Amino acid sequence: MSVPAHSIAATLALPERKVAAALRLFDEGATVPFVARYRKEKTGSLDETALRAILERRDLLAALSKRREAIRAALAEQGQLTPSLEGRLAACQTRADLEELYAPFKKKRKTRADKARELGLAPLAKRIKSQPREGDPEMDARRHVRPPAVPDVDAALAGARDIIAEELAAAPRHRAEVRSVVDRHGRVAAKLVADHPDAQRFRDYDRHDEAVARIASHRWLAIARGEELGALRVKVRSDVKRTVEHITGGCGVNSRSPYAGELAAAVADAVKRLLLPAAERAARAELTERAHDHAIDVFAKNLDALLLAAPLGSVPVLGVDPGIRTGCKCAAVDATGAVVGHDTAYLVGRSRPDTGPLDKLLRAHRPRAVAVGNGTGGREALDAVREAVSRLGFDAVVVSVNEAGASVYSASELAVAELGQFDVTVRGAVSIARRLQDPLAELVKIEPKSIGVGQYQHDVDQAKLMRRLGDVVESCVNRVGVDLNTASPALLGYVAGIGAKLASAVVSHREAEGPFTARRGLRKVAGLGAKTYEQCAGFLRIRDGTNPLDGSAVHPERYKLVERMAQDLGVRVAQLVGDGAEARRIDFARYEDADTGRETLADIVAELDRPGRDPRDSFEAPTFREDVREIGDLAVGMVLEGVVTNVTDFGAFVDVGVHRDGLVHISQLASGFVRSPHDVVRPGQRLRVKVVDVDQERKRIALSALLD
Repeated sequence: MSVPAHSIAATLALPERKVAAALRLFDEGATVPFVARYRKEKTGSLDETALRAILERRDLLAALSKRREAIRAALAEQGQLTPSLEGRLAACQTRADLEELYAPFKKKRKTRADKARELGLAPLAKRIKSQPREGDPEMDARRHVRPPAVPDVDAALAGARDIIAEELAAAPRHRAEVRSVVDRHGRVAAKLVADHPDAQRFRDYDRHDEAVARIASHRWLAIARGEELGALRVKVRSDVKRTVEHITGGCGVNSRSPYAGELAAAVADAVKRLLLPAAERAARAELTERAHDHAIDVFAKNLDALLLAAPLGSVPVLGVDPGIRTGCKCAAVDATGAVVGHDTAYLVGRSRPDTGPLDKLLRAHRPRAVAVGNGTGGREALDAVREAVSRLGFDAVVVSVNEAGASVYSASELAVAELGQFDVTVRGAVSIARRLQDPLAELVKIEPKSIGVGQYQHDVDQAKLMRRLGDVVESCVNRVGVDLNTASPALLGYVAGIGAKLASAVVSHREAEGPFTARRGLRKVAGLGAKTYEQCAGFLRIRDGTNPLDGSAVHPERYKLVERMAQDLGVRVAQLVGDGAEARRIDFARYEDADTGRETLADIVAELDRPGRDPRDSFEAPTFREDVREIGDLAVGMVLEGVVTNVTDFGAFVDVGVHRDGLVHISQLASGFVRSPHDVVRPGQRLRVKVVDVDQERKRIALSALLD
């Protein structure tokens, strides 16, 4: 189903020609990373954010069009599709608008109004709605009394009012007006269920009262979770009197008509029984959808920062997965991440740690770093490892590593395929070691939502969350680039155009035929055709291959251009790659044409200057105070160094080495106004903080940031 570019362009405030070009490329099978990096001339240099927004809007409009057609067909089948209704149907711009329009026509159980019509009360309802100047509603109603179905005048009038109320509630104008009143004047009210087991968790929301229009997404999600658990009673309530008066004014109630009271009563019933409850349900649904979208945005930003955390690099590392009862599992990996040794050391929960197995591993493998998981017992294990490293005189950095998701990976099919010969607990230590070497390469093996850097991630639309997080992982992997000869299937699967099935085929080919010596060797992989090669090649690296350009982000389609540049400069391509001075001598004007603009040429020169450069920061290990290990060691006024573990709408959580992250509230992140914590900090960032408050009972630590 074709989606017009002008509609997407208008919604996203983008030039139509750029949107149209992007849509054509997507229709041809191009991926977002490929288009953003290698088709700048065609799209006018639209970035990944804009390109993904175009894709999302295209899919949304296609789904909207499909739903519109389904509703049109249903209305036609019911004989309800008038020209006026068809016009309103065509004008709907959102799924909510479509469903609101269709709601009165949906097949539903028999209503009070349906029963009244079956009893022949429609003429009485029509007379009341017409508001004649003369007449007597009771006399009119008496004509419709037929016991036992319509026992008396009151029953006849009540049935007529039911018909009028349903007709009023079905009118799109009234539904929109009441919804507007709720959106502008509605309130979210919450009350704590004092004897509920989770009452303590939600006591901050007892007697909470806030405008629907102003409630923050994270507060709505917290309140909604409390309601789902039964710890909170929640209502979206409105000013009934204001709403009744507002709707009555537009319903033709004529105070001089003897039927005015009946119509006014029907209007009040329509508002209280039908219109307001529907509007309040719609408001709740919109609050939830908006909160879900925002929570997904927060998770996506945090995941992006975590995946792009600074790697230690290809050096030997010892990973330690802390444990009290069963001991700390230790695993040594070499520079490629291969396991070269493992053992169990009892470092936690003893008056004197047994470091013998740890000492043996340190002496045997001489790691450049030791990665200690930050779970239960992590701080004690960290101290024991530091003491051992110092005692043995090794020049190894000891780092606390966020182990979120390590246990999920350890029990996964992927871990079994990679490390099936080792116990599940050893796999966790291996994962901790590898994520210090290269966070991106290891974290892609874990389902993104299990990494634990979101807010209320288990409450949001899981399908939408997984799509968005998948986009984030794909973006990060392709921004960094992937070593074709060392990458795991999990990492290769996120390279533009490849996917899980082809990633396995690439690895199988590599294992059978040996390392790739050139990018073009990918064409020999079964199932990897020309289009896939076009999409993925620029993001794959081959170190020390037959063509020096294969180690850079220069796409193979530009190799001839680079050869021409080298020839014009009087040097070999191998000399040009990595020689910034030579690369900067390139005259863009000589090579610029319709397919190769200045931005592409600038990208090529940047790659020639630093081929295969890693966009991530350099690794710098955080340090915790040695005298602060438990929450009880904290004192107000202490200045500590910590690591940001999560960023939410209301602030940033920081690990200061006491098993419980502290919160730097948004108001404490900077001296001036902070619109969003993401503007100031990111997960993985080292941060100096001051202790503001310690609540031992609730295990809460309040901090303030000391930014340079």
